[in-house]
Amino acid sequence: MHVDLPEKRYYKIGEVATAFNVNTSLIRFWEKEFDIIKPKKNAKGNRLFTPEDIKNFKLIFNLVKERGFTLEGAKQKLKKNPESIFNNHEIITRLEAVKAELIQIKNQL
Repeated sequence: MHVDLPEKRYYKIGEVATAFNVNTSLIRFWEKEFDIIKPKKNAKGNRLFTPEDIKNFKLIFNLVKERGFTLEGAKQKLKKNPESIFNNHEIITRLEAVKAELIQIKNQL
């Protein structure tokens, strides 16, 4: 999944929800369910997500929405071998970017 977010230090919950095409309630729910998503909160209580949080959200989104894991299954997978999951997800993301670029080149021909 390709997420279009500008490079910033912090992202608001609405920006993250729009980028992933989900409701803000899902983001708040996953924040409570998964320990790896830890947004900072400002004085008003607004959640501010870091690029690291976005990367972790992409990983959880991939496990739950794209690969069909349950929330418990995704939690166990992340606890069992988190390093290999992060590496595999990074490889998949790069391959998807290459595929998109090749398709764009094909369409230009």
